[in-house]
Amino acid sequence: MKHLALVLASSALALAACSQPAPPPPAEPPAPAAEEIRVEVLRATDSGAGDSLGTVTFRESDGRVLINVDLAGLPGGEHGFHLHEHASCAPHSDPGGVITPAGAAGAHYDPEATGTHAGPEGAGHLGDLPRLEANAEGRVQAELNAPRITSLSQVRGRALMIHEGGDNYTDTPANGGGGARLGCVVIN
Repeated sequence: MKHLALVLASSALALAACSQPAPPPPAEPPAPAAEEIRVEVLRATDSGAGDSLGTVTFRESDGRVLINVDLAGLPGGEHGFHLHEHASCAPHSDPGGVITPAGAAGAHYDPEATGTHAGPEGAGHLGDLPRLEANAEGRVQAELNAPRITSLSQVRGRALMIHEGGDNYTDTPANGGGGARLGCVVIN
């Protein structure tokens, strides 16, 4: 009888152990978050940085950089949008005393020294980004892709510029007709 009681007790323990749920499999490590840089674009003025125009976020994704734009306070219509060579948005005065807002940013970023303005898909300045289109209220909310910009390292250490006028992606008129510098931010 004692033997039967031991067998029954052992069987009960074995059944209890079998009825326990299996431990969950080890969790997959989370995918690394996409690296991004978010900057606040400020109005370019003769005396330096002005009011905020909004934000631009650069995010690496699958070998390319997506550009999310959320801006307000622009004149309605097209605006040139470029990376400039120097990490400065300070005004610059020429020898004749003419002040260029954000002039210290220099020219469009052109690491291959192409000397030509050919748009985001052309073989010109690497800093040529897709033009912006502000609605009648001066808003731009868009996700853009500059196919030749493939890494955040290409935008770091540059100035991001918004021009007052549109951009025809040619050299006539100069810099595609973008005109005066309206907004600027240094990308770190």
